[in-house]
Amino acid sequence: MKHKCPICKAETDSAVHADFPFCSERCRERDLGNWASEKYVVSEPVFDEEDLAEGKGDAILLDLNNNLDNPNDTEH
Repeated sequence: MKHKCPICKAETDSAVHADFPFCSERCRERDLGNWASEKYVVSEPVFDEEDLAEGKGDAILLDLNNNLDNPNDTEH
């Protein structure tokens, strides 16, 4: 699979480059450093924690206290 390195924009190929999608270990480490220094950020939360606490929204909350030994038990 051919792609451009996200750091330096050099052509990369998954069949040739061990660090794919990066062209080199240097570019891979620069990308990791960008994440560590918060140069990259997720712009919006995936969900609003307040809405989850109030039971609003489309989130599905799983009760992890269920009896997992008998998953077909409909009474618990």
